[in-house]
Amino acid sequence: MERVAGAVVGSAVGDALGAPFEFGSPGAFSTRFPTPDAGVEMCGGGGWDTGEATDDTQMAIHVAESLLEYGGLNLPDIFTRFQRWAADDPKDIGPRTEDVLTRGLPWDQAATAHYRTSHRAAGNGSLMRATPSAVYFAADGRQATMDAARRIAALTHGDPAAWEGTAIFHDLVRLALSGADPLKELSQTLAAVHPHFPGSRASSPLPGGVGAGRERVRADVAPGRLTSIGVEVGDCSAPVSDSQVWESG
Repeated sequence: MERVAGAVVGSAVGDALGAPFEFGSPGAFSTRFPTPDAGVEMCGGGGWDTGEATDDTQMAIHVAESLLEYGGLNLPDIFTRFQRWAADDPKDIGPRTEDVLTRGLPWDQAATAHYRTSHRAAGNGSLMRATPSAVYFAADGRQATMDAARRIAALTHGDPAAWEGTAIFHDLVRLALSGADPLKELSQTLAAVHPHFPGSRASSPLPGGVGAGRERVRADVAPGRLTSIGVEVGDCSAPVSDSQVWESG
C-alpha cells in the first residue's frame, strides 16, 4: 500500500515540482538544485503557483475518480470528464488533446478523427496521466493492465505509438509495485508490445512489416538509450528514452 500511495502522490508531487521548468532550457533544474542534499523545495514559475500540478495530474485525477466511482473502466465516463475539464478553461492543456476534446465528436471517434487529419497524435500526455490507472490495474496482470492503458490512451491519442508507450509504463509500474526491478524485466514487457501498431494509418502495419512497431519501441528503450531525466523535463517518472518518441500534447 505504501508503494501505491507513493506512486500516485509522488507522481503529482513530481509534476508540481517540475512544472515551473517545463519547456525551459536544458539543465535549468540541475542548475537550481545541483546536488540532492541541497534540498528541493516547491517553487512557482512558468505560469504555475507554488505546488500547483499541471494538466497531467488534473487529468489523472479524473481517471482515478472514474475508476473508483464505477469500480472499473468506463471509457465514455472518462471522456466526458475530460471534456468538462477542457471546457472549464484549464490553465494548460496539450494542443492535440484540446482539439480532440473540443471537437464535439463521440468518445470513440474524436481521437481517431484527429489522427486522420493531422497524423500527429503521439503526444506523451496519455502516459503522464497514467499513474492512477497503472496502480488500479496492476493486480490484474500484464495483459490486463497493458490493455487498459491502451484503451484509456486511445481516448485522446489516435497514434498507436502513444498507446504502446502508455502500456509499457503501466506494466513497469506493475512490476515496481510487486517489488521487482522494472528495468531487469523490461524484455518481458516489450514482448507484450503489439508486433505492429494495430489501428495505425489505414489500419496497415508500419513500414517494415509485422514486427516493425515492436522493434521501433525496443530500439527506443535499448540499453544506452535510456536516461534518467526525471524532474529535468517536468516529471519524476524516469527513466525514459532520450529520443523523442512522443511529441508534447
